[in-house]
Amino acid sequence: MKRFLLPRWGKLQAITISRSDVRMAVSRVGRPVLANAVLAAASAIFTWAVRQEIVTVNPCRGIERNAMKSRERVLSDSEVSAFWPRLSPALKMILLTGQRPGEVAHMRRGHIRDGWWELPGAPVAELDWPGTKNKQNHRVWLSQPAQKLLDKHLARCSKMDEDMRAACKALGAERATPHDLRRTFATTVAALGYSRQAVDRLLNHADRSVASVYDRHGYAREDQMIVKRVANHILGLAEGRGAAIITFHSH
Repeated sequence: MKRFLLPRWGKLQAITISRSDVRMAVSRVGRPVLANAVLAAASAIFTWAVRQEIVTVNPCRGIERNAMKSRERVLSDSEVSAFWPRLSPALKMILLTGQRPGEVAHMRRGHIRDGWWELPGAPVAELDWPGTKNKQNHRVWLSQPAQKLLDKHLARCSKMDEDMRAACKALGAERATPHDLRRTFATTVAALGYSRQAVDRLLNHADRSVASVYDRHGYAREDQMIVKRVANHILGLAEGRGAAIITFHSH
């Protein structure tokens, strides 16, 4: 907003900004991914303005985003073994918990209770906590390896993208991002034989079904077991003990 939109729109009344103004502003953003982000930010603001009756329409509606290739990067077993010693505590935490990089970066000790990392859906200003992406409360069991990382992770200012690029460069590996570690966690859960429902639950993907409201903590024991097995699998690879034994579950 500050870089691409406010210099052009800062002195305009919101109601005068047209769809052509949006198209022109977005077209001046050099990178497709960044252009999509600018469009999304503008759309979010105009959506709010419509609800507040400041404007009557969202001029961003109907403007197509740049087509992007879906990224399906998942670290192989051999890559997990090679990357692990070079990952920062924050990146290891993503791989062990499967949580979003932004949420791991804002992890707070005050949200850890009895081995569970509790992630409030709403922002908590005094803790600089931004809230979860889907605004839903969530909690994650911290395996023993994750708990051992806590002090180092919380004491270090996370520069995840920079740290991940450095690890890739040092290993001569194909580009990988912090989010790819989250995807690797999810893939490991599935490879261990657990359902798509379990994957979505652990990743805090939105579930607006009625059942989810009443069953929020109903899978605590299973979630603990899954996270422990993922940690055992990853540490087994990192320490040269090999992958965990794969078993399949009907649930």
